[in-house]
Amino acid sequence: MNKTELLNKLLLEMNKDTSLPLHEANLVFGEGNADADVLFIGEAPGFYEDRDGRPFVGRAGKLLDKLIEDVGWKRNNVYITNIVKRRPPENRDPLPGEIAAYSPYLMKQIEIIDPKIIATLGRFAMNYFIPAAKISRDQGKILWWKNKLLIPLYHPAAALRSTRFSDDLRLNFAKLPIALDRFEEFLNDKNSRKPIDEKKGEEENEQKTLF
Repeated sequence: MNKTELLNKLLLEMNKDTSLPLHEANLVFGEGNADADVLFIGEAPGFYEDRDGRPFVGRAGKLLDKLIEDVGWKRNNVYITNIVKRRPPENRDPLPGEIAAYSPYLMKQIEIIDPKIIATLGRFAMNYFIPAAKISRDQGKILWWKNKLLIPLYHPAAALRSTRFSDDLRLNFAKLPIALDRFEEFLNDKNSRKPIDEKKGEEENEQKTLF
């Protein structure tokens, strides 16, 4: 089976899995290019995502679309999903047990798509991969996770509430195509574990502690 067929098979498995929490909400599996080099991962669907069965379609989703377009891509060039695939009540934060329950399916999605870059949106998605990271400190850094580049970003919803977050998100989003263009170079030299946007001094040392 090709990647699209494998993702569809995984979707069917999820629909049949009655052990998954939040079953009263609609399943929002994810969408995009199954062969994408860049995978965006948020924390959980919201009201509009639950209604439409698609990830990132509300105001935050519109901003994400604009950010994708601003770096010269289209939404259907990438793949977009969340850790938790159903909306928590009243858009509350996902609980640890909910994240754990949906985790195997996210890992399978990553395995199937096999992106070069994982861009996490918000602290929950970032901490899923790097538990000790802090979004205010580590957003925009270029990190390694297994054989993939991991780039934590502010959630678009946070950028809608804060000009500073919006500016940081736009600035760091612009790193994505640069990282993708240089992926093979950094993969071949990954033992150095140096961030792509390496800077001098204290900030540089702080970045290296995460590798």
